[in-house]
Amino acid sequence: MLDRFASMQVFAKVVAQGSFSGAARSLGLSQTMVTKHIAALESRLGISLFHRSTRRLSLTEPGRLLLIRAQKILTDLEDMEQEVSAENQEPRGVLRLNAPVSFAIRHVGPIMPQFSQRHPLVTVELGLDDRRIDPITEGWDLTLRIGRMPPSALRSRPLAQIDFVVCAAPSYLKRHGTPHTIAELQEHQCLGYTLGQEIGATRWSFGPKGERTVMVSGPMSANNGDILREAAVAGQGIIYQPLFIVSEELKSGRLVPLSLDVPTMTGPELHAVYAPTPHVPLKIRAMIDFLLEQYGPVPPWTL
Repeated sequence: MLDRFASMQVFAKVVAQGSFSGAARSLGLSQTMVTKHIAALESRLGISLFHRSTRRLSLTEPGRLLLIRAQKILTDLEDMEQEVSAENQEPRGVLRLNAPVSFAIRHVGPIMPQFSQRHPLVTVELGLDDRRIDPITEGWDLTLRIGRMPPSALRSRPLAQIDFVVCAAPSYLKRHGTPHTIAELQEHQCLGYTLGQEIGATRWSFGPKGERTVMVSGPMSANNGDILREAAVAGQGIIYQPLFIVSEELKSGRLVPLSLDVPTMTGPELHAVYAPTPHVPLKIRAMIDFLLEQYGPVPPWTL
């Protein structure tokens, strides 16, 4: 009979990797053994854990519920081992960290070597994704998210304030003139972010609470801030972006901030989001403490 804890570990890894073969490689097992563990769980519980197709693997509703319970059990087991073993008072294990694409490229990836030097027993698996991640169902230990946190059972820790800026390249302003009011933006080429709401592809909001809105348009929009930044640097138009995306270009003069008659919106916070557990694993606490140190009290992207 296969060990139940081992089967739950295999199950959680299949969900995290998205496939039996990925879980097998990650755990150092054969794909046949992974299949046996999942089959044993399904037989013991009398349920199907996955919807299976040739292209993708997705959880059934009973599978999603089991994942929530299994992750809690596995986390509690890891916490217990850390608490009772003196050699485990140092953070260790694989830490799966997910963050928004542009923010991760500029302000997460570059500082990970420093984290690894400080905590050599922790292996960081970094994932980049702009959509809202559920760390429980998708198997992430920690996710970084920018925005107002909706009511949720998840825990979150604010890490830093995210401010916005409206800016353009000197070459664009030389050709088209410099707007001084938000109303004038309607006459300019504005490059919009398609995933934004208050600051989107066709509508930009201003004022502390976004109480003033102006309709905008331009030759290009994108779902990635780095693409919009590069287009703005090339003189294609005006952008309204988080400061962390454009701070280096503003410092170098490749982009110029615009002073308008209504201030930009009060920026949202960057949050560390993780599953609710009685005891937060040492590896997660270590990463949160490290990020707080790196991003505060004055974020590195501040001008």
